[in-house]
Amino acid sequence: MDEIPWGTILSIVGLVVPIIAFVWEFGVAGRKRLGYRVQMDTSARDLTQSAEADAFAKLKLENGRGLDDPSFALLRIENSGISSIRPGDYAVPEEHKVGLHVHFPGRRVVGMAITEFSTESLRDSFGADSGLQPREIVEGDQRRTTGIIDLPKVTLNRRGHYKVLALLERVDEVDDEQKKPRVIGAITGGAGTGDIMLTKSHTTGLSKPMAALIAFLMLVSAGQLVYSLFLEPASAPLDCARGKLALVGSTAFVPVLQEAGRLYAASCPGSDFTIDAKGSLEGLITLEQRGRTAGPEGPSALTFSDGEKPDRFPQLLPRPVAFSLFTLVVNKEAGVQDLSLDEIRRLFSGQIANWRDVGGRDVPVRLVNRHSDSGTRRTLEQQVLNGKWVPGDNSNDCREAGAGAPAGVVRCSRASTEDVLDAVAQVPGAVGYSELGIAAGRTDVLPVRIDGHAATLEGALHSAYPYWQTEYAYTYGEPKADSLAASFLRYLTNQVGKDVVRAHGHRPCAELGNPVLCRPSASTTP
Repeated sequence: MDEIPWGTILSIVGLVVPIIAFVWEFGVAGRKRLGYRVQMDTSARDLTQSAEADAFAKLKLENGRGLDDPSFALLRIENSGISSIRPGDYAVPEEHKVGLHVHFPGRRVVGMAITEFSTESLRDSFGADSGLQPREIVEGDQRRTTGIIDLPKVTLNRRGHYKVLALLERVDEVDDEQKKPRVIGAITGGAGTGDIMLTKSHTTGLSKPMAALIAFLMLVSAGQLVYSLFLEPASAPLDCARGKLALVGSTAFVPVLQEAGRLYAASCPGSDFTIDAKGSLEGLITLEQRGRTAGPEGPSALTFSDGEKPDRFPQLLPRPVAFSLFTLVVNKEAGVQDLSLDEIRRLFSGQIANWRDVGGRDVPVRLVNRHSDSGTRRTLEQQVLNGKWVPGDNSNDCREAGAGAPAGVVRCSRASTEDVLDAVAQVPGAVGYSELGIAAGRTDVLPVRIDGHAATLEGALHSAYPYWQTEYAYTYGEPKADSLAASFLRYLTNQVGKDVVRAHGHRPCAELGNPVLCRPSASTTP
């Protein structure tokens, strides 16, 4: 096996991969692309080109109230791929009529119309029962529209399009960048992630940037091939270790460990990783038990935990690895995406039983928690709930309280982050919580802002966003420098490992301007 020219093989693969990527992107995945363009978004106050233009700024509702800073927006929804889009292609349950949502942050929809169909047959897709409507919320006995327009699942042939014209009223102050209209939705089997993308042209096929990228990759690969054939000296991979290593603990950090373990094993033959994530506390217990029964070499295991260990594990040594953000998530039927800290605390204490009590829809609240040994749950209790424990479960299915269970808000718990997200997506009115990177990859749940702040590194570092924690790696005592455990920890802090951590929504602790901020303490709890 030592005689196999791996460098040459990898170089040849490097030439083939861009070609395969091109064929896949434009010949297979690129068949389905749905995009949108913002063709107009202007305030009525800006329309000053004629003596009659002032009439736009004086628009009034039926009750005679004038609109607060009225504006007009025109969006073009278009099939920018090479294949037709059918109702079954929209990434929503089959029984749902709505396929896309147009968001106007900071504004609400006063009036709307669908205009300029690419073919007259598209008109039939926007009938009274199509699902086309501005989204509404209930405030007391009144219903009012929001800044969201629901669009039906429309069949669009290649180059097909229609336009959405909206009359809007300002309801919140947001900057110009934040208030830009955007279309939310996804296409099953579409290009990339399938998300609806902002497009700048109506052309399809190979763009100049993509052509330049492919040419660049092929030149680099050709250079690597020449180097590997004629110039590269034979050398062994640096800092590689052999053996088996179990990675246990936090389910929130599993995507990082899966990718980092795979890349390490690919670079260092003879290394093998197993992942057994059952929660932060369970991981600490597992490592401590293995350490007590292991020989002088120590246990071949690392534990990853959301936050610091309890005091009862004195043999476990911590190493801060990443700054992790978490987010609350709600079922789409709840009708909310922003809650104050006080509202969140009252939700989880059972004082709020219906979403209408916090400006949402008339839907019962159902709380989906992680098990009590979860670091994600501990972080919620410490950083968001002011140190108070989440009350115990009274339901198994997250829908109804069990027989004989105390009355009150339905509560249930799930073993992993993915299980929580699945339950929140499936149960009307459900609310749960998750590591941000995993939640961001889901389109069937909605993230919740806290006091108007989304989960961002900047918000957390400036104490505006409270739901975050340090991800720690724990060893049983000090591992030997040449062990796989020590080598893998170093790998997580080198450039490749840091890229993996960053790609999954975390921030390597070493990259923070003040690394001390990577260690939350009781003083940071609101």
